Amino acid sequence: MSQLNDIPLATLHFYLTAPYPCSYLPDLQARSQVAAPSGLVTPNVYSELIQHGFRRSGTYTYRPRCDTCQACVPLRVLAKEFSPTRSQRRTWNKLGYLQSSLHELQDKPEYFELYQRYQKARHRDGGMDNDDRESYRNFLLQSQVDTLLVEFREQDILRMVSVIDVLADGLSSVYTFFEPDLPHCGYGVYNVLWQIDLCRQLGLDHVYLGYWIADSAKMSYKTKYQPAQGLIDGTWQALKTDTESTSR
Repeated sequence: MSQLNDIPLATLHFYLTAPYPCSYLPDLQARSQVAAPSGLVTPNVYSELIQHGFRRSGTYTYRPRCDTCQACVPLRVLAKEFSPTRSQRRTWNKLGYLQSSLHELQDKPEYFELYQRYQKARHRDGGMDNDDRESYRNFLLQSQVDTLLVEFREQDILRMVSVIDVLADGLSSVYTFFEPDLPHCGYGVYNVLWQIDLCRQLGLDHVYLGYWIADSAKMSYKTKYQPAQGLIDGTWQALKTDTESTSR
């Protein structure tokens, strides 16, 4: 726990979970390091923890701590220095008609209906496609930190929902789900660009996009937003890939 010695968390404890199947790399076992009790993870504490690679799911704050693998790399975009590619600019302009509105966490039937359709279309057999209403609420609508819910609508039609944590140094993208029956619309790209834009408007530095895994196709999109940093060996370092677009 030497990497956390600079955090004033005298009464916060950390424990390792039992091994469980990895969601991203087949045939591997994963473990997580969990911060407890959850009631002590205040907004300020969470802002510190996320800089050390932690993330939250509901009120559960964790980071990967696998026995034989270090593939999960926490990733953040440097919002103030971000420069979109030509493709990203096209998507931003194409979906500029979407109307966004900020809310406190709230439960609406249309959110859950969209969430279910998104999971079944985009993540079938991923475990979350069978989430019931309670599992959905525990995952997205429970928070002890500063959290926003963002609606994106086309006129009155709900197209996308994003849950975002507001940190001392930036924003953390918790989860986004969107209309799955309109393929190739670029909702996911637009959403990341929107969060980067909001981060800039708030005068904050970073958009945290969770974990990036080099060998996971599901994670490849995260390094397309440059400049980006990864937390490697306890230090935030420039993170690029061989496939990074140089078209600006």
